[in-house]
Amino acid sequence: MASIYTSTVNHYKAFYKKQLLEDTIPFWFPRSIDREYGGYLLMRDADGSLLDDDKAVWIQGRFAWLLSTLYNTVEQKPEWLEGAKTGIDFLRKHCFDEDGRMFFHMTRSGKPIRKRRYFFSETFAVIAFAAYAKASGDEEIANEARRLFGKCIEYATTPGLLEPKFSGTRPAKGIGVPMIMLNTAQQLRDTIGDERCEEWIAKWIAEIERDFVKNDICCVMEQVAPDGSIIDHFDGRTLNPGHAIEGAWFILHEAKHRNNDPKLIDLGCRMLDYMWERGWDKEHGGILYFRDVYGKPVQEYWHDMKFWWPQNEAIIATLLAYLMTGNQKYADWHRQVHDYAYGNFHDKENGEWFGYLHRDGRLSSTIKGNLFKGPFHLPRQEWYCWQALEAFRQI
Repeated sequence: MASIYTSTVNHYKAFYKKQLLEDTIPFWFPRSIDREYGGYLLMRDADGSLLDDDKAVWIQGRFAWLLSTLYNTVEQKPEWLEGAKTGIDFLRKHCFDEDGRMFFHMTRSGKPIRKRRYFFSETFAVIAFAAYAKASGDEEIANEARRLFGKCIEYATTPGLLEPKFSGTRPAKGIGVPMIMLNTAQQLRDTIGDERCEEWIAKWIAEIERDFVKNDICCVMEQVAPDGSIIDHFDGRTLNPGHAIEGAWFILHEAKHRNNDPKLIDLGCRMLDYMWERGWDKEHGGILYFRDVYGKPVQEYWHDMKFWWPQNEAIIATLLAYLMTGNQKYADWHRQVHDYAYGNFHDKENGEWFGYLHRDGRLSSTIKGNLFKGPFHLPRQEWYCWQALEAFRQI
């Protein structure tokens, strides 16, 4: 099987390594280190100029995770470890409320602006603390990562513990919680370890397959009723192909961890197949943002835009599916999304990617960093694909 892959493996491996280390990371590091208050200044325009000095807590965690992960897996550069520490310190000093919950949006100096109902800031703090603990050997932070993971399990499984967004009139649950908890547990397991991870990973994968993957209509739902049935209203019908494809590669990653578990490979590939068919724009290329499960109009006006991160997730998922199955279809899809994304989102002048395109590929905004976009999806994609190809070459 190796001969099928070899012609392109070296090309893509070198490409992703070069993009990550010579293009993406230099855009953010070291300029984003806040030498005065700690943490990172990440809200940036095309040329790297600062647009706003506020700080999104979950992206502080994401960048600390990234720098720690580079230190752990690429090279033990002291500047990467030092850079990670400034994010870890900012999170610990400023970003937890008195009730133990984390804030979402902070001023530059660490004063809270906003706190959200969900607990994604916490999950990214878990993976940041865990990766940094592995890099630094700091057992106190390792214990903090495990303690916070336990709190996330409570938030995910205890009804009423967090303030609900909606009334109880039309109960629903989203795929986001089992997805983020699956990946959080994987990251924790793969860095410092936690005896709870394997059991919960299995539970969250089972929930995704049971309640969100609809084989009869070939799709992965973003939101369902508590029993897994489809809610036939705007929100319930709305699909997010890029998000489901991200979930697909989380499951393929787990399959790889379990010695290429065939059932998980099948599940991950089905999820990818279903949502590629629904999400890939056959006219202009790229992954569309929202679709309706029944092909009806979607209420969100940005439904047909191209955001950066679904392309990153599709690049990972198609490559991983190809490497694990040898199916040429996935190689073709990988080439399609890779060529589209790097041809349209990549800023060849300044590095990194723009975040938002119109459906036809025209640039919607020059912004590269805000409350939602920062150094995570793109560098994670380039790092993961490089590492996956490096590992494959050594087989």
